[in-house]
Amino acid sequence: MNYQVDEKGYYGRFGGAYIPEILHKCVEDLQRSYLRVLESESFREEYRTLLRDYAGRPSPLYFARRLSERYGCRIYLKREDLNHTGAHKINNTIGQILIARRMGKTRIIAETGAGQHGVATATVCALMNMPCVVYMGQTDVERQQANVRKMEMLGATVVPVTSGNMTLKDATNEAIRDWCCHPADTFYIIGSTVGPHPYPDMVARLQSVISEEIRVQLQEKEGRDYPDYLMACVGGGSNAAGTVYHYLDDERVKIVLAEAGGEGLLSGRSAATIQLGREGIIHGARTLVMQTEDGQIEEPYSISAGLDYPGIGPLHANLAQTGRAKVLAVNDDEALRGAFELTRLEGIIPALESAHVLGALPRMEFRPSDVVVLTVSGRGDKDMDTYLACMDRPEIAGNL
Repeated sequence: MNYQVDEKGYYGRFGGAYIPEILHKCVEDLQRSYLRVLESESFREEYRTLLRDYAGRPSPLYFARRLSERYGCRIYLKREDLNHTGAHKINNTIGQILIARRMGKTRIIAETGAGQHGVATATVCALMNMPCVVYMGQTDVERQQANVRKMEMLGATVVPVTSGNMTLKDATNEAIRDWCCHPADTFYIIGSTVGPHPYPDMVARLQSVISEEIRVQLQEKEGRDYPDYLMACVGGGSNAAGTVYHYLDDERVKIVLAEAGGEGLLSGRSAATIQLGREGIIHGARTLVMQTEDGQIEEPYSISAGLDYPGIGPLHANLAQTGRAKVLAVNDDEALRGAFELTRLEGIIPALESAHVLGALPRMEFRPSDVVVLTVSGRGDKDMDTYLACMDRPEIAGNL
């Protein structure tokens, strides 16, 4: 089975471009341009140079000895937390701003939840001397103050969004409204594998450097270029797409994705879109959407701002529907326990997003010979207030 995007922007039943008429030319221009740019020698050279010399790639593939002993297998951590700006998001923003420049765009907008994509976008805009506006839900502004200040320090204008539940979905709505008002000069750097075609494919291609490096690094460390398991957290799905991209058609590799279960699937406070969603259209693509019986989008909830989204990238919707990926809903407390466990065992404080895939480890049944690659999508600096609030909860933090 082919899990890649087709010429119309669909992964099986999911994907496409459902857009207002005012954006039709913008999206059509991008559809015509993106592959030509991505495959050009000048783009590849500039992109690879910036990834190496500016972002700090390749990111390490670290053998987590104590975590491996805990779970009875060989666990490697793909350390996206060690990139410049602290997450995988910089891989995508470097690529998209280079595309924007080649298309003659002069203004950049973005949405952000946890703030990592916003910081990465503000960073490349400072690098390229381009004005930048970042939309961020007011709820996320309050819980991710450090990243807000970083964006402002980098010269971006951060616009708090007060509609809906004031999180990632609402920030994306406002960014699209901005784009509709300024279609000629504005390039929208979308942070994940969501939105109208070609964004899901473009972001996946830019993030595919993750799995490209995993192949080379595993060959060096294990004498083979594939793992038995690939594991990643999934909200919109960009770090997961990058982790699995070069292994989609390799049936030797099992794919495990962890989405945000919030306070539980039946609690009414969850962001487990694959578990709870139905087919629908959100932000320009047909995918799985958390929605009411009459099709209104339900407000998601997660302790993690970056996973607090009522949709899912169409690539991942297809992987889940076809059974190519196993998807686990990991609740807040499981994620927090996973974060503290990694911190104590390996001295690595992960982002709350990454903590969800760590929280899935106790549910797995590995063999001693299994090679597992787990992507740590970001570092936990931005989430310290949440972690510190749990320090006196022994069921989460253990005995200090």
